[in-house]
Amino acid sequence: MTRVSKARQSGISFIGLLFVAGVLAAAGVMGAQVFPTVIEYNAVVKAAQKSAEGNSVPEVRQIFDRAAQVDDIKSIKAKDLEVSKNGDKVVVKFAYTKEIHMFGPAFLLLKYAGETK
Repeated sequence: MTRVSKARQSGISFIGLLFVAGVLAAAGVMGAQVFPTVIEYNAVVKAAQKSAEGNSVPEVRQIFDRAAQVDDIKSIKAKDLEVSKNGDKVVVKFAYTKEIHMFGPAFLLLKYAGETK
């Protein structure tokens, strides 16, 4: 049986392992709370692109409202859309914020914005 000296041993200590596990757990909790907002943002982009097919502002808003009901979009309403024309194309712009409570007095503020092309 050979002896290995402590100088040759390497690895992570138990305290180091706990620290790494804590950081990964905190990142996982944050990611789990952010992920649904990213999914909702993608639904908003899809609804805005669909609503850009309308010819008038009321029609664009109506198309967006229908798409928002189907995709369960709660962060933005059709009245919050900025509708304009660029030549013969309808351009729909939107911007909204999402606030996520992390712990105690700490919040994570996410700002989402986009426009159709």
